[in-house]
Amino acid sequence: MLRTPTARVLDEGDEAAVHRLLATDPVAACVLAGRIETAGTAAASLGAPLWGFGAGNELEAVCLAGANLIPFAVPGAERAAAAAFAERARRAGRRCSTIVGQAASVSPLWDLLAPYWGPARDHRPRQPLMAIDGPAAVAAEPRVRPVLPTELETLLPAAVAMFTEEVGVSPLRVDGGAGYRARVAEMVRAGLSLAWIQHGEVLFKADIGAVSRAACQVQGVWVAPAHRGRGIGTAGTAAVVEYARAAIAPVVSLYVNDFNTAARAAYRRVGFREVGQYASVLF
Repeated sequence: MLRTPTARVLDEGDEAAVHRLLATDPVAACVLAGRIETAGTAAASLGAPLWGFGAGNELEAVCLAGANLIPFAVPGAERAAAAAFAERARRAGRRCSTIVGQAASVSPLWDLLAPYWGPARDHRPRQPLMAIDGPAAVAAEPRVRPVLPTELETLLPAAVAMFTEEVGVSPLRVDGGAGYRARVAEMVRAGLSLAWIQHGEVLFKADIGAVSRAACQVQGVWVAPAHRGRGIGTAGTAAVVEYARAAIAPVVSLYVNDFNTAARAAYRRVGFREVGQYASVLF
């Protein structure tokens, strides 16, 4: 009788094995690697359980089961890992707002969870993962800079507009937006929110939403609607790349919806190249 592969909750003793696993694809694993470099692998310090899949002391896959469910697996292990992670996720019940990560890991996991957790509010199965490890190919907008803590109130409406446009729901719908405001404020304090602010108006913004030693991931890129079509997004993203490579990590990445042809073209002009595929399931 065949048994479903099983996953276990990892602890601090698994940290070295997790680092070895994530180092197999530092760009795709950036979000997880950044969390683990900061907090380790114990659930108490991570704030959520980290599930592991593999034989003996080595790991073929992990999945962070927090506000986002984030699986990562080596090529060839995705389906077996998905079966193990889906079994744990079904037993625990849905606590996440998103499943996100490598498409090869997210897709089989969602196939198994959809009968229990579906329907999703949105499913984005093809999101090109792009990266740049050298200078931007276009001139950077010099007025893009880290947002100052005193500019939080100026930034917040743009951040809310970006989130609503990208995700399809307002971040203010939960707890009146207190949690989202705290997250934006934290990013500003850490120097990870950049913007072009002119006469009290945000023309462009972007966040460096995940940071590991090897790579960082840009998120929340947004241009004010009245200023679109002028190349601000391209020049602004180039400025973010230059800042991030100088101050944060040698490789800068992002992922984008496959249907957003304008954004993909802009990122290619900056010098990003496609290095993988992400997928997202939004609840």
